[in-house]
Amino acid sequence: MGKKKWTWAGAVFAALLLLPTVLGEFWVLVLTEILIMGLFAVSFNMIFGYMGQLSFGHAAYYGVGAYTTGLLMVKFGLPLGPSLLASMVMAGAVALVLGYFCIRLTGIYFAILTMAFGQLIFYIIFQWYSFTGGDNGLQGIKPPPMLEGAWSYYYFALLVVTAAVAVMWVISESPFGYTMRAIRDNIQRTRFVGLNTKKYMLINFVVAAMFAGLAGGLWGPFNRSISPDLCNWHQSGVPVFMTIIGGPAGFVGPLIGSVIYTFLMAFVTGFTEYWPLTIGIIITMVVLFLPGGVWGLVERYGAALPAREGPPDDPEGGTP
Repeated sequence: MGKKKWTWAGAVFAALLLLPTVLGEFWVLVLTEILIMGLFAVSFNMIFGYMGQLSFGHAAYYGVGAYTTGLLMVKFGLPLGPSLLASMVMAGAVALVLGYFCIRLTGIYFAILTMAFGQLIFYIIFQWYSFTGGDNGLQGIKPPPMLEGAWSYYYFALLVVTAAVAVMWVISESPFGYTMRAIRDNIQRTRFVGLNTKKYMLINFVVAAMFAGLAGGLWGPFNRSISPDLCNWHQSGVPVFMTIIGGPAGFVGPLIGSVIYTFLMAFVTGFTEYWPLTIGIIITMVVLFLPGGVWGLVERYGAALPAREGPPDDPEGGTP
């Protein structure tokens, strides 16, 4: 990571630390949602942007994480910290089983199978009234007293999400991450060099699900309740939208998409009930006129700027 990128990362983190001090409670809640959904979107992009496969069932692991944390806190009285760790473990375990079948397919078949498994998880939670509460959901998921305030939970979420995103960035920049890029670019050639692509894809699938489970685990205490809709197919579309808006090619693209998507939703729903129509138009415009997303535009603009390391060359051809 270059010095300039570290500077930008530090500036963004400092802004996230200071923003809540000048914002009202509503916008602090919006910022917390941005953090949680940003983590969800980045975990999705581990599959989409780095492995090159589109998952329409990623919300299954988000929902599993949410229900793991909620059930452990409400029914078993486990503290929030261990419950969040358990949400990652449970989401990873479910992904290990389902991913074993999903990674045997690619392209549209991979997408359809992930959606099918996602709906399977949704209907299990929806119908299991005695344990999950069924379509009534699970209520009363309260964070510890010290985190009950909007500002305190925001800073807790900021700490957890920053650590999780940092870990995913390290993974993406490791030899494993570059192996996933090779699989994305040409899976056949990656096999020819002797790599077990299915093993790498399964590991990546599980890692992405674990961080999606962590995002779900953060959502329950934040929202104070959860419902089976967290696992439904339309919830799987949210990280897809965020990634398309922000741009899947860069690591920070989904985070940018989370900011834009969540702020737009908070703003638009205050004026009209036609939020789906609004986001549909936005996604259409992005796909047609900004295929690389916002981050792609930033990269293209940066590449178009003249790069100068020192003083300009003498116009007469000499050295200054």
